[in-house]
Amino acid sequence: QVQLVESGGGLVQPGGSLRLSCAASGNIFSINVMGWYRQAPGKQRELVAIITSGGQTNSAGSVKGRFTISRDMAKNTVYLQMNSLKPEDTAVYYCKALRVGVSYWGQGTQVTVSS
Repeated sequence: QVQLVESGGGLVQPGGSLRLSCAASGNIFSINVMGWYRQAPGKQRELVAIITSGGQTNSAGSVKGRFTISRDMAKNTVYLQMNSLKPEDTAVYYCKALRVGVSYWGQGTQVTVSS
């Protein structure tokens, strides 16, 4: 089992920044990929950004140049730095870990971008 705990969400004005954290614990060995997803009201959950065990990253076109995924292996934590936030970035953000073909999800953290 892998446990994921997200933090760092909140209310921010358009153009502002937030950094989300996802701390992994439990059986974290052999985690292949970790990533951030988001789900806005009435919409499907969508990929935001991922990082592989080898450190490769990829992100959705809508956030490229604004969001950056990174990790601190010593802390077993993945981050999502979000800059130049827009109202359309408002959603619940979820952390996901993929380990040996099994997906694990965090509980989600709310990000609201509004003036």
